[in-house]
Amino acid sequence: MADPSSYRPRPGEIPDSPGVYRFRDEHRRVIYVGKAKSLRQRLANYFQDLANLHPRTRSMVTTAASVEWTVVSTEVEALQLEYSWIKEYDPRFNVKYRDDKSYPYLAVTMNEEFPRVQVMRGHKKKGVRYFGPYAHAWAIRDTVDLLLRVFPVRTCSAGVFKNAERTGRPCLLGYIGKCSAPCVGRISPEDHYELAEEFCDFMAGRTGTYLRRLEKQMAEASDEMEYERAARLRDDVGALKKAMEKNAVVLADATDADLIAVAEDELEAAVQIFHVRGGRVRGQRGWVTDKVEEITTGALVEHALQQLYGEETGDSVPKEVLVPALPDPVEPVQEWLTVRRGANVSLRIPQRGDKKALMETVQRNAQQALVLHKTKRASDLTTRSRALEEIADALDLDSAPLRIECYDISHLQGDDVVASMVVFEDGLQRKNEYRRFQIKGFAGQDDVRSMHEVITRRFRRYLAEKEKSGEWAGAEDVPVNGSPAGVPLAAEDDGVIGGPKDDDGRPRKFAYPPQLVVVDGGRPQVAAARRALDELGIDDIAVCGLAKRLEEVWVPGEEDPVVLPRSSEGLYLLQRVRDEAHRFAITYQRAKRAKRLRSGPLDEVPGLGETRKQALIKHFGSVKRLRAATIEQIQEVPGIGRKTAETIAVALARSAPAAPAVNTATGEIIDEEEPDTTGGSSGESVSAGLPDDRRGQET
Repeated sequence: MADPSSYRPRPGEIPDSPGVYRFRDEHRRVIYVGKAKSLRQRLANYFQDLANLHPRTRSMVTTAASVEWTVVSTEVEALQLEYSWIKEYDPRFNVKYRDDKSYPYLAVTMNEEFPRVQVMRGHKKKGVRYFGPYAHAWAIRDTVDLLLRVFPVRTCSAGVFKNAERTGRPCLLGYIGKCSAPCVGRISPEDHYELAEEFCDFMAGRTGTYLRRLEKQMAEASDEMEYERAARLRDDVGALKKAMEKNAVVLADATDADLIAVAEDELEAAVQIFHVRGGRVRGQRGWVTDKVEEITTGALVEHALQQLYGEETGDSVPKEVLVPALPDPVEPVQEWLTVRRGANVSLRIPQRGDKKALMETVQRNAQQALVLHKTKRASDLTTRSRALEEIADALDLDSAPLRIECYDISHLQGDDVVASMVVFEDGLQRKNEYRRFQIKGFAGQDDVRSMHEVITRRFRRYLAEKEKSGEWAGAEDVPVNGSPAGVPLAAEDDGVIGGPKDDDGRPRKFAYPPQLVVVDGGRPQVAAARRALDELGIDDIAVCGLAKRLEEVWVPGEEDPVVLPRSSEGLYLLQRVRDEAHRFAITYQRAKRAKRLRSGPLDEVPGLGETRKQALIKHFGSVKRLRAATIEQIQEVPGIGRKTAETIAVALARSAPAAPAVNTATGEIIDEEEPDTTGGSSGESVSAGLPDDRRGQET
């Protein structure tokens, strides 16, 4: 726990200007970002008597080890910079809204030649029109099914579309009239694009035009005694009206607005948003947040606005945003919204009429969401806290291990030896910090030696990060794996993809130490992990092992294991951590084995990447033809120079089969030509030598 006076800026050093400030902890990680109209006045509030601070603010300033700031010209710039930094650094003490689910949208891919209507989740893509979000995907599909009678837009995937285009036969929807079948040329690209635009217009709320047009066409068909056509139009009108009934009119003046309501208590807050377009509720979503700082309702609304519109532009930002409380000051936020929309945006509190009544409905939804969240989380939070306390008591730790790292070794009879590292913080998985390792120091099967290597490499990187930031000055004197003293730890390359980022508060691979290291194994693995830490001079990290046979907890230097009760929440948490490390390790090991079995001779060519491998196979058609080519012919492939061509020729010559294949039934020599698409029996297909698994972080 740091004393705020130890890093308090000198009097007069802080400018009396608008700006954004960052608090950092002892590891240089950004833990809080804030903005201020006057940096001097705002920061002075943090450096008063700790007894006068809100408990959460007190926790933040005592966790921090330094503060820095950036001066900007206006409050709008401060708002934009604050949003950017919160998104970039993910500070632990800032309000962070958690979506209670990944909401589905109805999306129309207007960026394609033949736009497609589909359900989409996740990040929005450029050139795609979105409608929603909806509470359930089936609600989208029901609406689309009704609208396809009138707007038969393509809904099939790219694979289905190409297959129909190749065979000249449309899918079932094309036969029953719910797709205009652009795949077989029944409609031109221009007409289909116009049909998709009409679909978007209807979804955007401009419904009256199409209803009146269809009703007029129905009357004309009836007058001309084309009763079958009139009946089809009647059914189309009914389908549109049924689709419209799914979203009842809530604002009679066809308003486009977002309504935001907040329900809160001392610890948490729930936010509910209703998206109203054309006077109808077109979407709904909700967020929940821990109030890790002292914050007003207006400030919660401001953070919600940043979350909602930080990545949006144009019509995605509505003309009107109705809120329960206004940010203070409101002008910069309103100006920021106007810039994002490109037109004036009204940010206000509804006072009367339909809008106030609808806001009360949104408020009730927010209150119910908070009650439901607390009901779900209460037992879970209590259980996790009890589990961590039980682990601390069993291992005689000074405090509960808020960050736990677990390591496991996986191999198949000594081949493809790999290791995994999983991270749990506050009893919850932190999957973005999982790491995986290839054992490099030796060949064969030796779990104890592998564990020593993995722990050494992981914490050598941690010490390198500390050395880089100036927190630890002894790294040069610690020999590791026979490396001579005096060699900086950061100089050794462990093959980490991407490498650690600059010392600016961004998350780095191995920058933060755990309070507890758990290894999958018994006394030998635990001893190896402890020895690796001792060799690096690290004595403030606890180590234990969990043996599978009797679920015993082993501690370094002890003859007997620690036996936790079978009903212990602490044991259950350790089992979860161990099982997750095992799952992550064996998944990686299987992927490596599959990749090795599918590898080809081009994998043996140093410096030959995926792009040039594909270019070679595309040019020659197969590895067999490539092996028969001359160096000059290989040089004809774009990107292949003389030296690379020679290296390829040598590698292929070494991997040439010793004898041709023979048909044992007839005795004839098989002149097998490798396929030019995917794998064949010879193992030298187009995919030969191309990496198949690029997921995760590899060490």
